[in-house]
Amino acid sequence: MTVSIDIARDLGGFRLETRFAAPEGVTVLFGRSGSGKTTVVKTIAGLLTPDAGRIAVGGRVLFDTDARLNVPVHKRRLGYVFQDSRLFPHLSVRQNLSYAARVRGREGPQDNDVADLLGITHLLDRRPHALSGGESQRVAIGRALLSEPDMLLMDEPLASLDGPRKAEILPYLERLRSETGLSILYVTHNMAEVARLATHIVLLDEGKVVRSGAPADLLTDPEMVRVFGIRDAGAVLSAKVVAQPLDGISELKVSAGRLFLPAVDAPVGAQLRVRILAQDVMLSSHRPEGLSALNILAVRVLAVRRGEGPGVIVQMQAGDDRLLARITRRSADAMGIVPGAECFAVMKSVAVSQTDIAVGLQSGL
Repeated sequence: MTVSIDIARDLGGFRLETRFAAPEGVTVLFGRSGSGKTTVVKTIAGLLTPDAGRIAVGGRVLFDTDARLNVPVHKRRLGYVFQDSRLFPHLSVRQNLSYAARVRGREGPQDNDVADLLGITHLLDRRPHALSGGESQRVAIGRALLSEPDMLLMDEPLASLDGPRKAEILPYLERLRSETGLSILYVTHNMAEVARLATHIVLLDEGKVVRSGAPADLLTDPEMVRVFGIRDAGAVLSAKVVAQPLDGISELKVSAGRLFLPAVDAPVGAQLRVRILAQDVMLSSHRPEGLSALNILAVRVLAVRRGEGPGVIVQMQAGDDRLLARITRRSADAMGIVPGAECFAVMKSVAVSQTDIAVGLQSGL
């Protein structure tokens, strides 16, 4: 379900003036703290009222100052998942889930179907105090789904979780995206979540949209490194599992050749998204031999971004995909790394973390 936003609101010393249109899928609102991400989501939900503007979800107008329309929160048909689960502490998991379906009062997904999707069937008789942080958030997502929303709003749902709990819940979010077909507006400033989940990205800064578009375009744009951060700069490649040898190294096909990664938990034929950080990519003028690194792809340099420090960001074409490499200015000059130059990108297999591999969706790019 598409969403169209054109809103303005003064908040003391901060002015929100945001306009964007997002297609179906998972639209990620990304920006540093204080950029207006949560304010936008609360405005869409009806928890905040814009001074002026228009909000439409799937062609259904929820707010329009010109038409003097402001649909009440409970009639907007939007599911909201907060940073904390906000479960009813006196109710069991089963009762928390059933409450949402009962409030909606219309046919929708069944409790058991949602419990299976989110892997919480074994938790149905527990109370919230007996759940881990990741389990609580999965129940909160289930409750939002059972309200049968037109769209799901997720405001940094993993922000309060530690690394292991985030890793636990991300596969369920991928299933949610792939199996329900429900459009999601997802707020985060975590690049791993962006790379794994996003089908569309909206970049916010000081209440305004800086850029919006497909992950392949934004994540591999050297000029966007300042927004995403130099340590998080990287690319997302479409990949397909083609072999699972017995030595624990999975073989993947990408548009530029083959990638070999540590045991990917996916069957042969599965479509993946693989995030490769710029800092993990080395460049060679000639195809290297005698290296322990298994991944070598022929590339063509598209752009070189030179900052004030000793490093540069190199954007490259690798088959149908784009890659980024972060190397020193000295190496770039010595190797003649300029737009149009052809070279080889080298990546260690173990450099790609399991948290940077998403199952069930191509890069969508």
